[in-house]
Amino acid sequence: MIFKLHIWRQKNANLPGKMVTYTVKEVSDDMSFLEMLDVLNEELVTNGEESVEFDNDCREGICGMCSMVINGIPHGPEHATAACQLHMRHFKDGDSISIEPFRAKAFPIIKDLVVDRSAFDRIIAAGGYISINVGSAPEANSILVAKDHADKSMDAASCIGCGACVAACPNASASLFVAAKIAQFGLLPHGHPERKRRALRMVSQMDKEGFGDCSNHAECEAVCPKQISIANIAYMRREYAKASFTAGWLDPNY
Repeated sequence: MIFKLHIWRQKNANLPGKMVTYTVKEVSDDMSFLEMLDVLNEELVTNGEESVEFDNDCREGICGMCSMVINGIPHGPEHATAACQLHMRHFKDGDSISIEPFRAKAFPIIKDLVVDRSAFDRIIAAGGYISINVGSAPEANSILVAKDHADKSMDAASCIGCGACVAACPNASASLFVAAKIAQFGLLPHGHPERKRRALRMVSQMDKEGFGDCSNHAECEAVCPKQISIANIAYMRREYAKASFTAGWLDPNY
């Protein structure tokens, strides 16, 4: 298979970037999208050219590192699939494919297809820890958890923090990511002691990072590789509203 790739190349955040066209040949339909980029980079290095920078780690759809926009869609055209799990058999021989980095003010470009997503780390840090009484292992059934809450918490916890929700949102909102992290802890009794503080601090940090507000377009849910539901955003809003009225939110030290 042969593909014509239109790839965004940019040295750093301070220099302008542009789309550069490459032709990659001898691509197997069993290759993943990142393996296809590996083939391109091997050819570029062999020819004495600079390779295309892109993020990757596990290549198993778990880590969320493979953040790129493929043909205008974060992670590409396949539903519920990270870019590293997207295979070339989903494209036609001779296709032209555009590849760009995630576009958001809060995700500044580092180089080529790599963006700085450390804003997500700071949001997580703002949420703090879960306090527990350590000691001997407790009886497994000593803390009862409703199955419905356990299922919803597990679904929210499957978020890999890739940032596709931000890239797809017309407002560059991080609401789906933040909501998933608030829900995965808030729905379980283990996360209740800090639930109000967690909601207030994480939402506040999200605003400080420069993410936009959610306007219910649901583009985030459509491109999420882990199919996180926007119902979590409604949960986050309720948690934030309740915490604002009951948690002394005017106290900056809360």
